[in-house]
Amino acid sequence: MSLVNVAVHLLAAANPAGSPLVPDPAPAPPPGLTGPVSTILGWVKWGAVIAGSVGLTVCAVMMMAGRRGRSSAAADGAAGIPWVLLGLMLAAASSAIVGVFL
Repeated sequence: MSLVNVAVHLLAAANPAGSPLVPDPAPAPPPGLTGPVSTILGWVKWGAVIAGSVGLTVCAVMMMAGRRGRSSAAADGAAGIPWVLLGLMLAAASSAIVGVFL
């Protein structure tokens, strides 16, 4: 019998009910921090929206400027659009994504 099997049998014998050996409490904010943390998260999301707007504008300018003689700039601008949109989607859905794992 291997050492791992022995350890599993000892743990099973010590905990016959099958309940977890380590407590798993639900996440809870420290007292008094719910308001300030929500405010900071709101500011960060607002900043993400501003950054996304700037990013899309920069992509559009690159595409317009690259139209004449600089096709690589136009291609870079067009290639940046999906990244900006994915970043905006991730910022918008961040709370829901984290909530799935908690």
